[in-house]
Amino acid sequence: MNERHVDVLGAAVPHEPVPAADTLAGTPTTGVVELGTFRGVELGIWEITPGVVRDVEAAEVFVVLEGEGTLRFVDSGETVDLRPGALVRLDAGERTEWEIRSRLRKLYLT
Repeated sequence: MNERHVDVLGAAVPHEPVPAADTLAGTPTTGVVELGTFRGVELGIWEITPGVVRDVEAAEVFVVLEGEGTLRFVDSGETVDLRPGALVRLDAGERTEWEIRSRLRKLYLT
């Protein structure tokens, strides 16, 4: 990335397996590329392959760039369809389950 531009769809994102304790189905992997900060907000690309994982979230806003899945908020039971163009807010400490049907890439701000 240079100071002004990054190709968020074409950027390479190295992956690692999701820890077994957080994997509910499949053999998903995740990867992240940190893009820096803007006015104190961290920006990055996060990617996940198909499977089901659980997480405890940080405060974040993200937009889905590619892929499909369902995000379930464990405590409320609310679900969100994840598809290109979806804009989602996560609150710190929320427990979630990510059911990913096709490799998903998001641009996040936290």
